[in-house]
Amino acid sequence: MYMKTRILVGAILCCGLWQGTVLSAQEVLPEYTLARRFAPANAEQLLFSFTLVPNYFNNSCKFWYEYKTSAGKAWQVVDPELGKKLPLFDLEELAAEITEITKDPFVAEQLPVKNLKLSDDDRTFTFEITASVKTFYFSYNYISRKLTAVPKAASSRERWANISPDKKRVIFAKDLNLYTMSYADYEKLLENPKDSTVAETPLTTDGTEDFAFGMPRNRLNTDSLYDHKRKPAQGNWSPDGRYFAVVLTDQRAVQDLWVINSVAKPRPTLETYKYQLPGEAGSPVAHLFLFDLDNNSRKEIKAERFKDQTLSLAAKPLKNRLEQVWLGDNTKFFLTRVSRDMKRTDICSYTLGDDSVKAVIGEQLNTYIETRPLSLTDNARELILWSERDGWAHLYLYDTDGNLKNRITRGAWHVDRITAVDSRARVVYFVANGREKDDTTPYYEHLYRVNFDGSGLKLLTPGDYFHLAYMDRDNRFIVDNYSRVNTVPATALYDNKGNRLMTLEESDFSQLLLAGYKFPEPFRVKAADGVTDLYGLMYKPFDFDSTKVYPVIDYVYPGPQQEGTFFRYIPPSPRTDRLAQAGFIVVSVGHRGGHPSRSKWYHNYGYGNLRDYPLADHKTAIEQLCDRHPFMDINRIGIHGHSGGGFMSTAAMLLYPDFFKAAVSCAGNHDNKLYNRSWSEKHHGVKEITDDNGDISFYIRIPANQDLAKNLKGHLLLIYGEIDNNVHPANSVVVADELIKAGKRFDMLVIPNQRHHFENYNEYFYWRMVDYFSEHLRGRRETDADIKDIKLGNWFQGYQE
Repeated sequence: MYMKTRILVGAILCCGLWQGTVLSAQEVLPEYTLARRFAPANAEQLLFSFTLVPNYFNNSCKFWYEYKTSAGKAWQVVDPELGKKLPLFDLEELAAEITEITKDPFVAEQLPVKNLKLSDDDRTFTFEITASVKTFYFSYNYISRKLTAVPKAASSRERWANISPDKKRVIFAKDLNLYTMSYADYEKLLENPKDSTVAETPLTTDGTEDFAFGMPRNRLNTDSLYDHKRKPAQGNWSPDGRYFAVVLTDQRAVQDLWVINSVAKPRPTLETYKYQLPGEAGSPVAHLFLFDLDNNSRKEIKAERFKDQTLSLAAKPLKNRLEQVWLGDNTKFFLTRVSRDMKRTDICSYTLGDDSVKAVIGEQLNTYIETRPLSLTDNARELILWSERDGWAHLYLYDTDGNLKNRITRGAWHVDRITAVDSRARVVYFVANGREKDDTTPYYEHLYRVNFDGSGLKLLTPGDYFHLAYMDRDNRFIVDNYSRVNTVPATALYDNKGNRLMTLEESDFSQLLLAGYKFPEPFRVKAADGVTDLYGLMYKPFDFDSTKVYPVIDYVYPGPQQEGTFFRYIPPSPRTDRLAQAGFIVVSVGHRGGHPSRSKWYHNYGYGNLRDYPLADHKTAIEQLCDRHPFMDINRIGIHGHSGGGFMSTAAMLLYPDFFKAAVSCAGNHDNKLYNRSWSEKHHGVKEITDDNGDISFYIRIPANQDLAKNLKGHLLLIYGEIDNNVHPANSVVVADELIKAGKRFDMLVIPNQRHHFENYNEYFYWRMVDYFSEHLRGRRETDADIKDIKLGNWFQGYQE
């Protein structure tokens, strides 16, 4: 058989016969013009703030925020107790003062205020303005409205510094070991980074490569391991600042993996990093250490139970605090221990003076166990545990000895996370979804409060929207960002009883809508079982004509940690909204085995079947939509996804080759035996085997896309970044290898010097995707060698949220 495979490196080398119309080199398609109109550089000028993020004062429930509309950027201060919102600045006056000081012209609507911060006195803000000659630094008293030009302040914090809660000590890593210095010496370094009087004390001296503090993720340059530079050291302090607990992982037994950057200068470079594959021996080994900073001693604490287990220290919520403090009191802390197969977990405690941890609460399931951060009451006598033990995620109250006191929540709905715990009022605030029967999808998140004993459950953020809520440190007031994919986002202020106090902002969509933008359309269909409801979105061309028939593209992401469908407002995406502008109906829909925010059954549907589980639901969903809508052409179905979606889109082409006609599959983990151990073993399942001698090993077998290579009938474009150290390029290459062996035509694009998300090459990728689907689903594409108006850069990097 004569076989011609097209390999595209940086650009697709076209060969074989064109389908449909062959355009002249300079002909411009109207669909391409519409897609260009909503390029990221253009869309950024049309979309402004759509989420309000409060910045809380240090000693009150007041907060300030920044918000941008078509009138410019503004800053507001809100006093929830008084129900007042006031401008932080008189912008016209501020612009005039800054113009006078900098000698550059500024206007109120375009003030480039950067690094705005509130000082400890809760009165003084500092910020900087970059003018034509230099950067100016300012202090602004928002009470007196006085602006003062000031010298550049010393850095307030170094990223390498792990500062004790009592502000007496600092811990950091250097040359693979752990060090400490006094806070006074640290302050010297903030003033003068080269101060030679600073004293550093080593806490360890036995750090070695791959079992060390401050070890980088990769070893591209091993000289950096011993460069004498201070680096961050992870760990949790005791509340009094005397002790420092660390989980340090020994990676020496883990095998190396590599990527090569072919365009590095002056010659290609090899990047080496540790990466364990599913089923492999040679695992990371977690060690638990406790340091006593009063005498700089170290003690290893025994915590072993499961082979190849993981350990995670529990920490107190940060709120406005920067120090990482362990969950517990000055004499005890908590941690989580998880087996390699993730079917068994222990909540453990450690008491100072003991030699080992104590298992307090144990859980076991036949599929993997999800965990959430543990919560502890202020008196350190009660724990609040998140668990899916009854098939739904709920909260349980325990004493610290592991005795269950009572369930806090129950029902066929999902608690996602704890927001805050008010120990004095014995109230827990949490985010949940699926409880409100009037919600149009079960994915809308709401904030609730409930008493520790399970009574008094109350919805705090009502309305058929997705609610993204913030609370002040005293849990008195709520900033509620609410939106749907098909509404303009807005923000309101509530009290902690659920009373709406005021509207804070509504996003300005005037220019976006004037440019022709239209919201996606939600829909609901049945899964392949005919029972389970699936929820999705349809994206149409903004010049949609209901009398036309359009090809359909399914944008997919299998999860299981999430789905590719979003139900709160997000900016227009090149993979959905903008792809539709090139002349397609784009759909995105959930599937059994996808989003974790439904039942445990729904989430774990794909356990043991990591390749095939979502595909039947997507095929069935598209068939239902095509039956409903005559403008959707069931004979021209494409599919596209990135990462897990790259894997899924190729699998769909190979499992349903007569249904899906074209796929663009990006950075796919096509063979999950080549993806990282923890993800693949968790979501597919790994078998723990104990031999006659009591030795434990692990076995896994996962179906892979290359196993189905002989099934390919349609048009497949594989894309990956050359130095992807998340999903290794081998995942795509093994599929290509089997396709070649099977005598299949396919296409491949290798993006040089790019990792998993393609970064600055995303706009180039977008147009190659449009070309591919246009050629194979619409029969024509632009053929000029130059991609018009292309600007390399990250997608939507200018959007505020």
